[in-house]
Amino acid sequence: MMTTNPFDDDKLREECGVFGIWGADNASSFVALGLHALQHRGQEAAGIVSFDGQQYHAHRAMGHVAGNFDRDDIIRKLSGNVGIGHVRYSTTGETALRNVQPLFAELASGGFAVAHNGNLSNAMTLRSALIHRGSIFQSTSDTEVIIHLVATSAFSSPMDRLTDALKQVEGAYSLLCLTPEGLVACRDPLGIRPLVMGKLGEATIFASESVALDVIGATYLRDVDPGEVIIVSEKGVRSFRPFAPASPRPCIFEHVYFSRPDSIVDSKSVYEVRKNIGAELSRESPVEVDYVVPVPDSGVPAALGFSQASGIPFELGIIRSHYVGRTFIQPSQDVRHLSVKLKHNANSALIRGKKIVLVDDSIVRGTTSLKIVQMMRDAGAVEVHMRIASPPTKHSCFYGVDTPERSKLLAAQMDVAKMTKYINADSLAFISIDGLYRAMGDVRDGASPQRCDACFTGDYPTTLTDCDSDGKPKPLSLVASR
Repeated sequence: MMTTNPFDDDKLREECGVFGIWGADNASSFVALGLHALQHRGQEAAGIVSFDGQQYHAHRAMGHVAGNFDRDDIIRKLSGNVGIGHVRYSTTGETALRNVQPLFAELASGGFAVAHNGNLSNAMTLRSALIHRGSIFQSTSDTEVIIHLVATSAFSSPMDRLTDALKQVEGAYSLLCLTPEGLVACRDPLGIRPLVMGKLGEATIFASESVALDVIGATYLRDVDPGEVIIVSEKGVRSFRPFAPASPRPCIFEHVYFSRPDSIVDSKSVYEVRKNIGAELSRESPVEVDYVVPVPDSGVPAALGFSQASGIPFELGIIRSHYVGRTFIQPSQDVRHLSVKLKHNANSALIRGKKIVLVDDSIVRGTTSLKIVQMMRDAGAVEVHMRIASPPTKHSCFYGVDTPERSKLLAAQMDVAKMTKYINADSLAFISIDGLYRAMGDVRDGASPQRCDACFTGDYPTTLTDCDSDGKPKPLSLVASR
């Protein structure tokens, strides 16, 4: 089996997506719809846990939401007026059913289910200490560390136990938890991963992105604040801020690539930000060409902004088929190389004899850009330039993004001139880090950055306990001794 999309192989993988609702009949139906809207954040597996007031119900499965949660018999079993769900792309832990979230455990204080978007940068350290104290892990997911910390906490109430657990972890988390005290939503003190709050009638909803609220007809209320813990129960909606105040550092790459363009993230329209990035890119790195061509689909808004700011026509020089799955069984080695055209193909009649500029969101390993440029040359383009709607990705992410080790990041090994030659482009340019902040309506202060931009700058907002800055795990003997 191989990936049919030549552009999927070289993208930073979305972290995960979470959705939860309290106070709706057939809550799991809404959760399933919300997860459909968040499918882009994780295509590996999905799960839902519901609570009917007496018993917890769970269903977890490998694969997409569709096919697993569009069956009446499954939804009927997930009864109750409260539920949480999760779509997963593994950033830690193996690809296996035991790692599919929400994770659930029966604790001394009652049932506890958790869905986690993000990544804990000290999970290996905590896991090692917990195992030495007698904890028995059932998964390889960093999320299970949170369950064991809650279970072993010396505090008595479920909320105090959860707060105690979260004060021990480092890294990024947006969590939805089902506890005896109600539905709990919380975001790490730096707000690295997104989480929004909405309303549908009397029901309260939480989701990774606002688009999941739109799908079920809910109203967006606000973002969950960094460091905020919200509890929804029969007593109403209560908000706590148990952590020390910190300067927020939300992930800047949510606006570049991860979030759906029709979402509102950190009170900003993702679509408008991406168009602004393209406009800023055209001003910083102009080029004389016939057409602006987006790399579908993530490059479209930035390419529109580039076109509108430069006055160069926007054209679909690459056509994407939306009717091909992510994988395809190859009948023989002889035709395997042809599979790349099943999902993306050059619009040769448009491209032939023209000078074009390709607009994409990022360059990771460089293999994607190499294929795209060659595709355009094979279609008859006389000049192929590339403009990238993010700064060079030089550093690994440790906060819920599946980034290669630094040695595999093209921008960490080559300067722009060498990268240009490597991908066989006539020119290559990236938006500057200051230009990216301008496009978002921010002013970058190097002494106190407003966002997590570590993948571009190497300025990590938390301690890297488990890995070194090159993305390589530290030896367990060194980690465990800390």
